[in-house]
Amino acid sequence: MRIGLFFGTFNPIHVGHLIIANHMAQHPDIDQVWLVVTPHNPHKEKATLLADHLRLDMVRDAIYDSPQLKVSDIEFHLAKPNYTISTLTHLQEKYPNDEFSLLIGADNLRSFQKWYNWEQILAHHKLYVYPRITEADAELNLSDELSKHPNIELVNDVPILGISASFVRAQLAAGKDCSFLLTEPVLRYISERRLYQK
Repeated sequence: MRIGLFFGTFNPIHVGHLIIANHMAQHPDIDQVWLVVTPHNPHKEKATLLADHLRLDMVRDAIYDSPQLKVSDIEFHLAKPNYTISTLTHLQEKYPNDEFSLLIGADNLRSFQKWYNWEQILAHHKLYVYPRITEADAELNLSDELSKHPNIELVNDVPILGISASFVRAQLAAGKDCSFLLTEPVLRYISERRLYQK
């Protein structure tokens, strides 16, 4: 099986995430997309991050009726700090008959050569890169090594919404209606547990 890995804290998972995941799951070279819930991103404020199991449950609820989408807690069980190459190596060893690729935003591709063992990632895995809503993404200005690499594919037909998890959290904290930003199961999960409220 050809599996695209979509990493994120999903704090919370919103319709923007799901649109990207569902669209990429229909790519001719991808059979299934796994939403990999990361335990903690060092670039995000820990205080705003919900407990791992809560975010995992929300992703599971959001995709429960989508057979091409799957939630993964693989990074919860790996040593910290964890690097993407470690996750890929672990998955490839656990599922030797499957082929894993990465789904990343154009902003992440711009800094990709700063990733730990990025050359090894590119040597063994394909990167599917979707645009982000910023003017800077119109011109990626990639190094020749990246712009011409056969394992990097720019996927420009992905419908992108200007929604961020931080915006959703702020709306929830302010008591605003988020019924069009979150799926009904996720909104119910948040409401029942009074999550993201001040």
